[in-house]
Amino acid sequence: MSRLNPQISIVGGGLAGSECAYQLAEMGHYVRLYEMRGTGTTTPAHKTDRLAELVCSNSLGSTTDYSAPGQLKWEAEQLGSLILRAARNAAVPAGMALGVDRDVFAAEITETLEKHPRIEIVREVVRSLDEIPRPAVIASGPLTDSALAESLRQHFDGEFMYFFDAIAPIIDADSINKFVAYKADRWGKGNRDYYNCPLNKEQYENLINEIKNARKIEPKEFEKDTPYFSGCMPVEAIVERGDQTLRFGPMSAKGLRNPMTNQPAYAVVQLRQDNKEGTAFNMVGFQTKMAYGEQVRVFRMIPGLENAEFLKLGSIHRNLYIQTPKKLTPELSSQKDDWLFFAGQITGVEGYFDSTCMGLLVAHFLNDKLNGRQISKPPRESALGSLLNGITEDNEYFQPTNINFALFPRPEGLTGKKKREQKDLKRKLQLDRAKSALVEWMRAKGLPLKIAWPPPAEVGAAEPEPDKLTETLHT
Repeated sequence: MSRLNPQISIVGGGLAGSECAYQLAEMGHYVRLYEMRGTGTTTPAHKTDRLAELVCSNSLGSTTDYSAPGQLKWEAEQLGSLILRAARNAAVPAGMALGVDRDVFAAEITETLEKHPRIEIVREVVRSLDEIPRPAVIASGPLTDSALAESLRQHFDGEFMYFFDAIAPIIDADSINKFVAYKADRWGKGNRDYYNCPLNKEQYENLINEIKNARKIEPKEFEKDTPYFSGCMPVEAIVERGDQTLRFGPMSAKGLRNPMTNQPAYAVVQLRQDNKEGTAFNMVGFQTKMAYGEQVRVFRMIPGLENAEFLKLGSIHRNLYIQTPKKLTPELSSQKDDWLFFAGQITGVEGYFDSTCMGLLVAHFLNDKLNGRQISKPPRESALGSLLNGITEDNEYFQPTNINFALFPRPEGLTGKKKREQKDLKRKLQLDRAKSALVEWMRAKGLPLKIAWPPPAEVGAAEPEPDKLTETLHT
């Protein structure tokens, strides 16, 4: 394209599109943000026309400083993430996870972008790439409108990929039996934010059998070869891997003691607060493809949920994504059009905050390009750089991924130690290197630090316990 538009076009007002629009506007660029919700057209999962609406879960993942998701948030905070700021303002009790009130969260982001003097929000369905002036960012997400999806398919020579995503039910807090369900967080950490519904061996086995036998919503013929994303599998798909699989996943009772018996249960179902008022709780890890009536029947078998009132039932939908290593550049622009960028889940990242960070990075890439500079990618050692590398490096069997320690470069000098010591030391070294590398990159770009690094030494500060360098379950 020979002539660039003075405004940057962003298609999609989800997490990645909203973050990208805000960052570019703060850098001094004028942005036109297209969002089809509010025109009478919506997706199978969205319920409102607010920007950055959360549809599957209300958790943005772990905030612990010893986890990969926690490191990603530390880096995004350094870069002034709007989504992270809004999430903290809308936070609800969720242990070591960042759970939010969905309505408060989306309302703040919508108001911020609507009031920004350099952002124009256009409620319009974009049906073709040819309609969009360049420079442009496609952040339309995995539920892209069918007409635009067809335009993208043609642009990428017919190659698209899909996976199934699922939504967990939400329960009215007043209908939880508080004489059975108890509040606690694993290992006594946090502020007892989760309700835990305990099951004995017989109750667990009965629940598994009913999940197996319940009527499911079957995929259409053209969807039958579509895989599930491993981080958001329906409970039915987990059970297919073995009757005990749920006990070592979402229903693990590890680190939880029932205060009524002072004993751990055989299994638990955890409920996480879904709004500020504490009137709604979602079933952690209970994404499902069961028919609505079956969900009510089966889930009311869970102790503490005998009379549960469901504010929202679970569902499943098909998501699309690009085979990024083959179709996009390492800077997330199309290999056919270097002024056409992509951000968010459509690039093959999975998870709310991972999607957000791709929007944040694309804003920096576009800013460099528009200012005539060579695009500067975050260092490979950082969480942002590791996640970017994870979706752009050559990979014949590309699948969606979220941030995890396997994406970080392996540090040197770990020989001669016990396996557990190696694991803990490796993660500590990875996190320290990530912080240092990100800060060095920011300083080279002339960006101000939001958090001092390295932190000022604290007199008499204790060394962290080794077991605190492990990932948190189910956050």
